[in-house]
Amino acid sequence: MNDKLKLIVVSGPTAIGKTDLSIQLAKALECDIISADSRQIYREMDIGTAKPSPQELALVKHYFINYKSIYDYYSAGRFEVDTIALLKRYKKDIVLLTGGSGLYIQAVCDGIDEFPSPDPELRNMLQGRLEDKGLDPLVDELKRLDYSTWKTIDLKNSKRVLRALEIIHQTGKKYSALKSQSRKSRNFDILKIGLDMPREELFERINQRVDRMLQSGLLEEVKSLKPCRDLTALQTVGYTEFFDYLDRKYDLDEAVRLCKRNTRRYAKRQLTWFRKDKSIHWFAPDSYDSIMALIRQFLVSN
Repeated sequence: MNDKLKLIVVSGPTAIGKTDLSIQLAKALECDIISADSRQIYREMDIGTAKPSPQELALVKHYFINYKSIYDYYSAGRFEVDTIALLKRYKKDIVLLTGGSGLYIQAVCDGIDEFPSPDPELRNMLQGRLEDKGLDPLVDELKRLDYSTWKTIDLKNSKRVLRALEIIHQTGKKYSALKSQSRKSRNFDILKIGLDMPREELFERINQRVDRMLQSGLLEEVKSLKPCRDLTALQTVGYTEFFDYLDRKYDLDEAVRLCKRNTRRYAKRQLTWFRKDKSIHWFAPDSYDSIMALIRQFLVSN
């Protein structure tokens, strides 16, 4: 093994078993885990984000879990800066980067572009338009102002659409024009592992995990966070459905059904994102021996 740090990425959709496998691997490799999860960074969100338990966190050192408050602005760009700074002072030879937030993983491996921080007044204006008129007029505006972005982003993801429009209105330039195509050079070697399984099995795991979350007190957590529901951190599956239940928009059974459905849809979007990366080596989550064999080969050959 040469002197360069070895970064091993473990990615995949929600509920597939990334946490369990990563802890197994980290213990065997005697290394730490960097969490690439855009919601587990928040201290106030535990159950609905499927955060590792205190017992699991005690087994292996984790970075960027419980890192920020929901009141703090955070982004993939800031995660890139924070993680690269961490890696510069990291003392071990190997580190795992684990999570399902594709943009966070891309930020560390390839770098992402620098965009201005959100303007609160502009964000409130766009959010108000979304609440009053729905997403379709904003999608139409994006198509008119930046056709290239309109063609490539998830148009059902209101956060992505709003952020693209924010950039356009803040800078006066197309979002697509501000995104560079060049990758940043990194002084560490990267191995990417992806976890996948048959859809029906994954969807059943998702359904069961939602049930376990409810048994573990998800509703109580959501109730405690309801006064903060408009914060960006809480605009996410697993919370919005139960905020609406508390508002009596529908009953609990419907909230649970929607949570499971929306989580399944989120998992499919995650897989679509990761499938675009041809450097990922795909495995079933129970393929520990095969994954370790690949890692050993990577450590020796690089």
